[in-house]
Amino acid sequence: MVSLQHTYPELSVLPQLKTPNLTLDSTIRELNLYNFQVESVQPGRDVAQSFQLNPLLPGVILIQHRKIIGMISRRQFLEQMSRPYGLELFLKRPLHSLYRFVSAEVLILRGDTKIVDAARRSLQRTPNFVYEPIVVELEPGTYRLLDVHQLLVAQSQIQELTTQLLHEQTQAQMIQTEKMASLGQMVAGIAHEIKNPVGCITGNFEFLDDYCAKLIELLTAYAAEVSQPSEDLSQLKEDNELDFILEDLPKILNSMKLGSERLTKIIASLQNFSHTDESKHQPANIHECIESTLIILNNRIKTGIMISKNYANLPLVNCSSGQLSQVFMNLISNAIDALNEKIEKVGNGSGSWQPQIEISTHLLPEKERDWVLVQISDNGTGIAPNIQQRIFETFFTTKPVGKGTGLGLAITHQIVTEKHDGKLLMHSQLGKGTTFEILLPLE
Repeated sequence: MVSLQHTYPELSVLPQLKTPNLTLDSTIRELNLYNFQVESVQPGRDVAQSFQLNPLLPGVILIQHRKIIGMISRRQFLEQMSRPYGLELFLKRPLHSLYRFVSAEVLILRGDTKIVDAARRSLQRTPNFVYEPIVVELEPGTYRLLDVHQLLVAQSQIQELTTQLLHEQTQAQMIQTEKMASLGQMVAGIAHEIKNPVGCITGNFEFLDDYCAKLIELLTAYAAEVSQPSEDLSQLKEDNELDFILEDLPKILNSMKLGSERLTKIIASLQNFSHTDESKHQPANIHECIESTLIILNNRIKTGIMISKNYANLPLVNCSSGQLSQVFMNLISNAIDALNEKIEKVGNGSGSWQPQIEISTHLLPEKERDWVLVQISDNGTGIAPNIQQRIFETFFTTKPVGKGTGLGLAITHQIVTEKHDGKLLMHSQLGKGTTFEILLPLE
């Protein structure tokens, strides 16, 4: 900030201006501001001398009884002085008499106004006042002057930063897309390779179960027929615990059957999720996409986290099932992270709080077209109000370094809104939890 300490009738020489280090969120408070305020009863010659000593000074703020009454720019001041009899009229008279002749349009902005917004409001002024200095209110009763030229230079710097950031974001999204495509191909290949032996096991399991049942039946019949087996046979039966085997074998077969069925579901889920790069839309069952996602995320769901599902009777939705699975994956993963964070603070199921994720679906009929609504809610930490509006921004994340890329919700928003012409809404209350609403149109 440039300060002009003045004692009439002269001012100190203006120091060299510094180039501030700007960011996309920089405000006009960070720019070089001029502190030049004069009581309106002072004569015009004091301001004329100040302008002569300080060629970069953009104007003067007029003060009356410690309150701002207006601003006279260097251009306006010199124009009035160059008029016929201007020097005689205004040099020795109070500045407020000169101010009455100036057609002033003073733009006053708060110090926390972003540079981009300030430049836009400055350029929206009438042509005669586009390049007039801006009065900056740092705090109530404290004012400074901002040269519009410096404001436009700062805006150009921010524009360069924006262009650079967009380029980096584009590159990052391309890399992320390529990684997802490569990962999808790899997962699809692995799932296909696993599917063949699992299919062999599952396909032959019915025969194995039937053969074992028949063997058990045959052994039981032999035991009934041979009421007095030989001593060697009795010893062999005891050594191999035949009675225990006959009792435990059906249980083992049942466990293997459940395991093979679950493995088949996991493979199907991996195959479904591996198609995230497919853009072709086909009718899909939303509930199957959700269930596939929950199967993949099963290892992340800690004991004690309840998954509550409330499914409505939905028709098939024309969509990319792989991309929607990625959406569900990101949102449910965020819910798990929020619950785990709260568990670390208050404990798992401590007191009256029980960690829970609720997934519900609804059919919303409207006049123009029907919508499918998917709600994913958690009762975790919630999101602070000051960052809720930035939650879908690319590279924005509240997670520690190394744990969040800032791409998950941004990609989720893009898939829902751009790829499926839908809506993605978020409602959150700090300390209470968060709800994401996915609205998909039915054509």
